[in-house]
Amino acid sequence: MDFDLDPGHIAIQKEARSFAESISHIAAEADECSGVHAGMLAALRASRLGSLVVPKEFGGRTDRIDPLAICIVREALMAASAHADSLFALQGIGSYAITAVGSSEQRTNWLPRVATMEALPALALTEPDVGSDLKQVGTRIVADGDRVRVTGAKSFISNGASAAFFEVFGKESDGRFSMVLVPADAPGVSVTASPDLIAPHVLGEIQFKDVSLPASARLGSPGQGMDLVLATLGVFRVSVAGAAVGLAQAALEEAVRHTRTRVQFGRPLAKLGPVAQMLADCWAEVEMARLLTYRAAFIASTDPASALNHSSMAKLAATEMASRVVDRCVQMMGRFGLIRNSKIERLYRQARPMRIYEGASEVLRLGIARTLTETIP
Repeated sequence: MDFDLDPGHIAIQKEARSFAESISHIAAEADECSGVHAGMLAALRASRLGSLVVPKEFGGRTDRIDPLAICIVREALMAASAHADSLFALQGIGSYAITAVGSSEQRTNWLPRVATMEALPALALTEPDVGSDLKQVGTRIVADGDRVRVTGAKSFISNGASAAFFEVFGKESDGRFSMVLVPADAPGVSVTASPDLIAPHVLGEIQFKDVSLPASARLGSPGQGMDLVLATLGVFRVSVAGAAVGLAQAALEEAVRHTRTRVQFGRPLAKLGPVAQMLADCWAEVEMARLLTYRAAFIASTDPASALNHSSMAKLAATEMASRVVDRCVQMMGRFGLIRNSKIERLYRQARPMRIYEGASEVLRLGIARTLTETIP
């Protein structure tokens, strides 16, 4: 059994790591932005990494989106800049429903611009009163002859303030869930800023006030909305695990550099028993999470429909691991780990939201446990 990446994925890994190194000089500045950092966006556009999140037919690199390649890129980007990681990941997350079921016109109009990052997309799921329980959404999608009307509010939407279009999840008059593609400049759409987070993120509060669109704006058929959400998660949730592995690896490397050179009690910290134990535990946990993540991504590459539980396990394990590892690393670095805007302090703040977005740990555990109890005879 070969656990190594194949030559194609190794090449993508090298490309992503090289890009991550090239943006190191603007990473700290970009990571403090609640809006899109112009320099980071320009760098990502020039890198052509966005071509990994759409099919080859529309400017991508491969016939089908490769979740393992996306994981590898996010691992490298998150180690350097959360802002870069988010911009890259959202190109796929916010456009996947178009890739999956979009009409020829929708795909031709939007996907080439997603690939070049000329157009930033957003997946509009969360609402002011609705988070994990998407079946309670209040946004309404109403058929009106040859038109469709969208009314409602979305909250804490990644890319919300900068998106060119929204994939909007809502409820039909008959109670079914659907998805509609809404251009950001459509009459009736308004955007305001979301509250700032502990780790700055590009967010927006979106209002849809009787937004009238042609019926062709639907993504897939009426009632297909929940399936599209699950399909998106099947391909992209595991990539959050990839980002968490990258964050933990970066934190560990910061701690290693510090403890190898910082002398206390007559020896480097790394040679003191408690610190050495923490370093060893961190390394072991990072490697375990990386293996689980790559395996889940491989399954998602071959059969996205059946991969969701594996992706959920990887996301759960890797994000919880990242929080533990970065906390230990701050502890090992002592007061130097607490310096505002140092890399380790940024990583500490960035790790915390990962256990909440794209499936809070507690919600993931419920789904994983339910599947387990249903499959064991």
